[in-house]
Amino acid sequence: MEKNRITLSEIKELIPHREPFLYIEELNNIQKLNRATGINTFRDEDSFFTGHFPGHPVVPGVILVEMMAQTAAALIAYSIRDETFDKIVYLMNIESSKFRKPVFPNEKIKANVVAMRSKGRVWRFEGNSFNEKEELVCSSKWSAMIMDRNNE
Repeated sequence: MEKNRITLSEIKELIPHREPFLYIEELNNIQKLNRATGINTFRDEDSFFTGHFPGHPVVPGVILVEMMAQTAAALIAYSIRDETFDKIVYLMNIESSKFRKPVFPNEKIKANVVAMRSKGRVWRFEGNSFNEKEELVCSSKWSAMIMDRNNE
């Protein structure tokens, strides 16, 4: 039976990211090889808030895109675990990103990611991130590639 929710400890088994650069605490609404939702709360103590921006902290847009990319990597690693056990899903390109609303400290964000297609080891994704009011904060399209951990 497929799981519909993956916890932080299980995410760490799937992708190599670690704090302070791990931006998903939970993965849910999982449909293997198709879609998943990554959840993260950006906390006051996140280091990037110190310089982005003093007196008016905002989550950098690139971090929101990274959150979606990590969600996609965890989805693929979970979906084809036997094929990705000794692999890493690397971001290849960002086709487009749009930032609609700022994200502030202590906001919980949901990143809904869809795998649009795959060709060999290359995957194309689209994602939309929402705040707790269900307002769109970021959308993006990107590609990633499954590669050996030792870059061979």
